[in-house]
Amino acid sequence: MPLHEEVSALMRMVAAEVMMPRFRGLADAEIAIKSAGEVVTVVDREAELRLHDGLAALGLGARIIGEEAAEEDPALLDGVSEGLVWLIDPLDGTANFAGGRAPFGMMVALVENGSTVAGWILDPLSGRMCHAVRGMGATCDGAVVRARPSGAPRPRAALGTHFLAPDRRARVHARADLDLDVVPVPRCAAASYPRLVHGEDDVALFQRILPWDHAAGALFVTEAGGLVTHWDGSPWRVGGRGVGVLAAASPWLWERAANALLHPAAGLVEEDRLAA
Repeated sequence: MPLHEEVSALMRMVAAEVMMPRFRGLADAEIAIKSAGEVVTVVDREAELRLHDGLAALGLGARIIGEEAAEEDPALLDGVSEGLVWLIDPLDGTANFAGGRAPFGMMVALVENGSTVAGWILDPLSGRMCHAVRGMGATCDGAVVRARPSGAPRPRAALGTHFLAPDRRARVHARADLDLDVVPVPRCAAASYPRLVHGEDDVALFQRILPWDHAAGALFVTEAGGLVTHWDGSPWRVGGRGVGVLAAASPWLWERAANALLHPAAGLVEEDRLAA
């Protein structure tokens, strides 16, 4: 990816100048409620502006859509699967960051006609940069990586079910307990996807499919040999009509997780039909 170094340098600069100086130092007035269960900070907004300007300066002529800008103007997502688009998640795991705890991260993806061309995931605390280019594999700090299973007796599954209704959440977890070991979710997609590649988790389930949450991570896992789909089994893509995301470190682990989590008894397939 010709722009890899430029995008990586931009993200590291914004993290160093905007994000890390405020970690564990935010004033109450710098944190606000965005929606039910969601917070936003001055760091989200400032980092997004800096990333927007830096990406625009690269001269690709791509549309630039950031999480906070789209929150203010949802119409920005119209036609997100058309043409060349930069997607920005300036601070993923905002609630963790605002609470002074890890993990949190920064994600940028370049998307063409709904297919992610390249993705970057920065862990500002460790400095780790996960990167993937479509058809060219995945790297971590420049070293090629391949997804590996955790090696646990039963697949380790991080289930992002906190936005589901309580009864549906109970059904999902009851099915999961039959064949999976449910582990705590990091509440941060920028951490969830690398965990699948680095052998920490085997499976990740997400209900929401906001494009900036998944574009970089889904490509990273896929290029490392994993599998990422909607709940109906269709490939995940930006602007896709599918519901939810199921990601796994390998196709075999995806099949095992799907047998549990996408079984009608879990209720997620029903959720898929209701949302269609």
